[in-house]
Parts: sequence; C-alpha cells; structure tokens
Amino acid sequence: MKIYTKTGDLGTTGLYGGNRVSKNHLRIEAYGTIDELNSYIGLIRDQKIDKASFESLVKIQKELFDVGAILATPYDKMLLKNGENRLETQQIKEELILYLENEIDVMNEILEPMTHFVLPGGHTTVSYCHIARCICRRAERLTVTLNEEVGVDLGVLKYLNRLSDYLFVLARKLTFDCKAKEIKWIP
Repeated sequence: MKIYTKTGDLGTTGLYGGNRVSKNHLRIEAYGTIDELNSYIGLIRDQKIDKASFESLVKIQKELFDVGAILATPYDKMLLKNGENRLETQQIKEELILYLENEIDVMNEILEPMTHFVLPGGHTTVSYCHIARCICRRAERLTVTLNEEVGVDLGVLKYLNRLSDYLFVLARKLTFDCKAKEIKWIP
C-alpha cells in the first residue's frame, strides 16, 4: 500500500464508493475527529494503567476504525440493493454499547458516588482521558450534524455518546488508581 497517492494534492479526498469531496467536508471532519480521538486513546493506553483498562482501550481503538469506515461511507453506499448493510462487519451493534455500559458499571463499583461535577486534571493520565472525552463529544456533535444533513448509522451516535461516558468514568477510575485528588466543582 503506497502512502502517498497524490490524489489529494488539490484538497479533495475519496470516500468509500468513489465519490470525491473537499478535505474540509463535514464527513471528513467527523471521521478525522474519530482518528484524533483514537490517537488520544492510544496516548492513554501508553500510560501506566491496569491491564483491564489497557485491553479495553485496545478494543475501543479497533472499534473506532470501524466507526471511521462507517463515517467515510455515504449512507446510500452502505446499503445493497436488497437492503442489507454492505459494511455488515463494521456495523456498530448493540453488544458494543452494552460492553461500554458494563465497563462503566464495573469501574463505578470502586468509585465514590458523584455528588458534583469534577474538574479535569489531577494527574497527566487523567488529563489525557479528559481530553479524549472532549474529542469524543466533538466527534459526536459533528456526527449529529452529519446525520441531520445526510444520515448516518444511528449506532454510531449511540456508541459515541456511551464512549464519552466511559471515558469520563475511566478518568475517575484512573484518578483513583493514581491516588490523585478529585477536585469537585462547587458553584
């Protein structure tokens, strides 16, 4: 696979299915933000964290490649003439959402109940996690806009919403693991 193709030298890029769009197209912004999120999750994974969190983050990174592929595919190109999804292996299925919910529940078992919002920070690893959460929320906002304009697999929206919840709880768990202080926001 050649890295440089020169086909984007004039500011366009190809989507799955052959269409070319501007590199600042909303679809490109959406899946580019997924790529940015994936990179930050890699940064979290590279920190000194527990094995279960590490493995969970690797799983999520792989799923984010599927999310990117889904977003890179115009909705009308995802469906075959018989109505079946062309990207069957890349669909965001309910089991992926349930996995994130289960991970959230497991982490919450060791954490004190939340009584206030918390300020991001306290430890570098925790801060990386909060940055990833913010990027995930941006990806979600872009995907909502893309859905309103042209339609997307609604599983992607649900997944991104739950992933940002997961990243928030992971930040709290990492605060606990790193013995950092959680600073509450009290207005």
